[in-house]
Amino acid sequence: MPILKSVTSKAKASAAFRLKGGLFPLTLLEIAHYDRTEFELQLQQKSAEAPVFFNQTPVVLSFEAFDCDAATVPLSELVDICKSQGLLPVALRNSNADLQAQAKHINLAIMPVGRIKSADNNAAASDASQNKPELGSEEQSASSSIDKPSEFSHSSSKIVTTPIRSGQQVYAPGGDLIIMASVSAGAEVLADGNIHIYGALRGRALAGVRGDTSARIFCQSLEAELVSIAGNFKVDEDLRTDHWKTAVQARLDEQTLCITPLV
Repeated sequence: MPILKSVTSKAKASAAFRLKGGLFPLTLLEIAHYDRTEFELQLQQKSAEAPVFFNQTPVVLSFEAFDCDAATVPLSELVDICKSQGLLPVALRNSNADLQAQAKHINLAIMPVGRIKSADNNAAASDASQNKPELGSEEQSASSSIDKPSEFSHSSSKIVTTPIRSGQQVYAPGGDLIIMASVSAGAEVLADGNIHIYGALRGRALAGVRGDTSARIFCQSLEAELVSIAGNFKVDEDLRTDHWKTAVQARLDEQTLCITPLV
């Protein structure tokens, strides 16, 4: 009788791909109204001011502040104009069903619309807080310790002691990013909170990436390709002014990004 041998199957081939979450900053192109000639001319002017930024830059088209019926916008035409100036529209941010249909037809992703608290919701929350039953001293103490957010509830700051090289991306979720060296051109640093750079900032720095408008950026030498706080940004063409290659801080003042000396 022949000896039977079990044949082991070869190890399964490694997966061809993996799905992973990533955090990548996207520029929001907020469109207030649309006239082809006017839009194209203004985009050309802005591209001439910041040619480095208008170089294969992905953008999200937002019509949340649009002053007319967004469904009337020829989205394909608008996208073509953007591409002609170096911008790459990748998604639409608007709840209009007709505009979303146009976006899907030209393979744009649909981004969720930002949430806005209504006055009714705020009033309801206020009424609920006023109608809370009174608690004894011990219960108040316990309730205070639970309900009051801790001063240290956010994630610890992330500290990096080595230079950030070109092509690297460093992100500090939930807190500040502290870099004890320089950030090279072509590198990108991001934080939900503030960014502190104890060296030259030559790459891109984005603070308050989840919408914290109180976030700031501090650096010892401003030589950046881009600085951004809560989506409001300036590129190097805008930054090469009085404070170039000096110690500065960047902050928001009513949605305007201000660069001031670090004193």
